[in-house]
Amino acid sequence: MFVKQFRYFSDNLGYLVYSKTQGVIIDAGGIDAMLKFAKDSGITIKAVTNTHMHHDHTSGNKDLLKATGAEFIDPRKITGDQIIEIDQEVLEVFPTPGHTDHCVTFKADDFIITGDALFNGTVGNCFSGDMLAFFNSLKRIISLPPETKVYGGHDYVLESMKMAKIIEGENPHIAKYTQKYDSALIVSTIQDELDANPYVRFNAEGMISRLKEKKLPLETEFDRFKSIMEIY
Repeated sequence: MFVKQFRYFSDNLGYLVYSKTQGVIIDAGGIDAMLKFAKDSGITIKAVTNTHMHHDHTSGNKDLLKATGAEFIDPRKITGDQIIEIDQEVLEVFPTPGHTDHCVTFKADDFIITGDALFNGTVGNCFSGDMLAFFNSLKRIISLPPETKVYGGHDYVLESMKMAKIIEGENPHIAKYTQKYDSALIVSTIQDELDANPYVRFNAEGMISRLKEKKLPLETEFDRFKSIMEIY
């Protein structure tokens, strides 16, 4: 299974996940480019769906559905692990609430599409207000194999690494993460995130030391995650 990334607006990222003849569009934007790529590649759009229902991720839904006649898969109706078949290959979908109550993540064999739950280099705002749900969602994501590729919903990489430097300036992985940045393809791995993304480094010795210095709650993983989120 393959994934093609499309940049639209200033920093939004949409995706076409496809196999031999079928594809699923996730977070529709850059409609013309998506349709052209599908046509040129001989791909029939089977479904249009979203990581969550914020307007910047759904703006192209209506036009794409009209142009393709595809099925719409509403992420708000995904309440447990599900699969989408693409040419008899499996694209998994599972809830990752936190940024909103109805965020979902899509997983293929070697990559995930996380929307605004986990960005490349940072995490989304907890607009749902349910910090524990957000923590559990991120825990599930970062427990995937370290080589898993991460495709987020926005390109915030450079700004995120500047913040990471402020939070944990002694971390040598931040510079390495920044050096890998390529605006033409925003992607990292789970290991990259565990090395440089301060918001998922709640078990890292350097981050724990940082929280100790600031006398913040750190007894449990959730305490540490909440402390990082609340102060930064």
